[in-house]
Parts: sequence; C-alpha cells; structure tokens
Amino acid sequence: MKVGRTVWLTGLPSAGKSTIAAAVAERLRADGRPVEVLDGDEMRRSLTADLGFSRADREENVRRIGCVAGLLARNGITVLVPVIAPYAADRDQVRAAHRAQDVPFSEVYVATPVDVCADRDVKGLYARQRAGELTSLTGVDDPYEPPVDPELRVPAHTQPVSESVEAVYRLIVSP
Repeated sequence: MKVGRTVWLTGLPSAGKSTIAAAVAERLRADGRPVEVLDGDEMRRSLTADLGFSRADREENVRRIGCVAGLLARNGITVLVPVIAPYAADRDQVRAAHRAQDVPFSEVYVATPVDVCADRDVKGLYARQRAGELTSLTGVDDPYEPPVDPELRVPAHTQPVSESVEAVYRLIVSP
C-alpha cells in the first residue's frame, strides 16, 4: 500500500488555515487522490471535545490529532491538518512520531500577522477577547511559537488564496 502524508497548517486563529486546506483537499480529490481534512474546530467538537485550552490540554489536542493523522497517512491518505498547534515542541513531537513510522510530514506556516487575523475575526474570537469575554487567545494573550524552519511559509495576507492553495498543492504533489 502506498503511504500518504500529513501536511500540518499552523498559524494564528483566522490566518486562513482552514480555507487553504479545504481548497487543497478539493483539488486533490479532483485529481483522484484520497484526502482527509482534520480541521481544528471540527476536532474540538469531536475527538478532543473533552479538552480545554490549558497548556496541557493544548498539548494533548495536538497529540491526538497527530496520532489520527499518522494513522490515516500510513494507510495511503493525504491528511491536511489546519490546526493552530501553538507550541513548537508539540509540532516537533508529531513530526517525530511520523518519522518513526516512515510517514512523510510537512509543516506549513500560514504566516498571517495578528492584526490581519483580528480584522478578519471569522469566529469573533478577537472581538470577544477585546471585550474581556475570552482569555487565552493564541497570539494575543496566550503564546504562539511560529515555526523556525517550516517546509513552506505561506504569506496568506499578501497573496490571493489561489496562490496559497497552489503552493501547498505543489508541496504535496512534487516528488
């Protein structure tokens, strides 16, 4: 059986991770490639619904999603993971677990500045944080550790979505 791969899209809330992942998945499906998207918001409603937002819970969230991604990728599926994963050490552990199973893993940094994310505010998180209704917002009052050496850095705020999608797609399909 052909091994798939995991492509982890990390970045701040409202950076564009899910939008890019959904469009890449659509394109891969059109090519006849098996693909799954493990979206952070969807995972929080199902696989990791029992977790909060403490550091330990965030670590466990990433670990569980990484485990599922590895399982799917080992079975020939390209797995797109648009999940914040704020701590570099947690992302590195997922990468190491994939490497230990000979499963390709790529990190894509959707590098959208916090002010642009706050302007987009797709889910109203930044507004709720400013109003004092939400604490521990990643990149505002909770840490986000940007990748130092990702396989791909996507400046989603300075290019059309189609260019970001093309870059991630090329990362996946190029030998």
